[in-house]
Amino acid sequence: MKVEELVKLIGADFYTGVPDSQLKALCNYLINTYGIDKDHHIIAANEGNCTALAAGYHLATGKVPVVYMQNSGEGNIINPLASLLNDKVYAIPMLFIIGWRGEPGIHDEPQHIYQGEVTVKLMEDMDVETFIISKDTTADEIEAAMSHFREVFAKGRQAAFIVRKGAVSYDEKVVYSNSNTMVREDIIRHIAAAAGSDPVVSTTGKASRELFEIREANGQPHKYDFLTVGSMGHSSSIALGIAINKPESRIWCIDGDGAALMHMGSMAVLGSYKPANLIHVVINNGAHETVGGMPTVAGNIDLVAIAKGCGYPYAVSTDSFEALDRELEAAKSRGALSLIEVKCSIGARDDLGRPTTTALENKQNFMAYLKEID
Repeated sequence: MKVEELVKLIGADFYTGVPDSQLKALCNYLINTYGIDKDHHIIAANEGNCTALAAGYHLATGKVPVVYMQNSGEGNIINPLASLLNDKVYAIPMLFIIGWRGEPGIHDEPQHIYQGEVTVKLMEDMDVETFIISKDTTADEIEAAMSHFREVFAKGRQAAFIVRKGAVSYDEKVVYSNSNTMVREDIIRHIAAAAGSDPVVSTTGKASRELFEIREANGQPHKYDFLTVGSMGHSSSIALGIAINKPESRIWCIDGDGAALMHMGSMAVLGSYKPANLIHVVINNGAHETVGGMPTVAGNIDLVAIAKGCGYPYAVSTDSFEALDRELEAAKSRGALSLIEVKCSIGARDDLGRPTTTALENKQNFMAYLKEID
């Protein structure tokens, strides 16, 4: 189904969400049609934020908003679904559009498998009416589903379209870019060189994939790295848990701007505990690049000021490899929690692979290495 037809049948005039590769057609349509516009389309930090933002829209307008997300974001909406939207509380109607990663029977990455199995059940358990959109779903079927959903909305309840892979298409192209010149894979190569044999926690998406391939190309073991292939936004907290319990080891966290934004409260916790052995590197390209390149708000905020405000003893922004190398080396000998923001371009190799070890193997090898360096 063409996304233009789906949007027309839904009939809403406000969308908010977190981009998803499976919903790339919708995301690109919204960017082409509205851009980032406070009246029609807002990309929020996480799915719970989107839900609350959409609730505010309904309170102000009386209209039904649309929240889009990857199914991995369902966990972030459970609390507002149960304690804000539910008809036993405020009875706020809402339509969710959820990209179905890890659908049973469809090959996907390990972090999506269990989430895919419970995607529909989670929504049904939360009393959200669901309809699955497939490649062969017709406009008449969508219209019938929307007719039923409108009855649901009238009762102050919620509904969701669960979108299968390739079910929605969009012919127009969108090119996402910025003015930064440093390439993320090269940035990670410099970080890996500086880290040496120190343990590294890397964020979800292409950053972990690139780190894995850099180790392969260098002939290095993968035991140094914990690849956070899921759990977007939580890598720095994982790194904190390791740093606290391995105070004699220097721990590195390779983070992304979208991930840092998604659970920014973790920076406040990091700044409060100030682990002297943790170096937090945030690669900022102002984009959700792994899922298509749609923008984050990180290009408009001061991450260095935020880190310092959260209590980081040292924070700096870099936009050249000379400055990056200088700051990486300084951080190693500083003996204080440090944040290094690296301004990054948008883009990755077309032939970028994926880790060839399983998530369980990654965990076991990493834990064995942490024990080895005691």
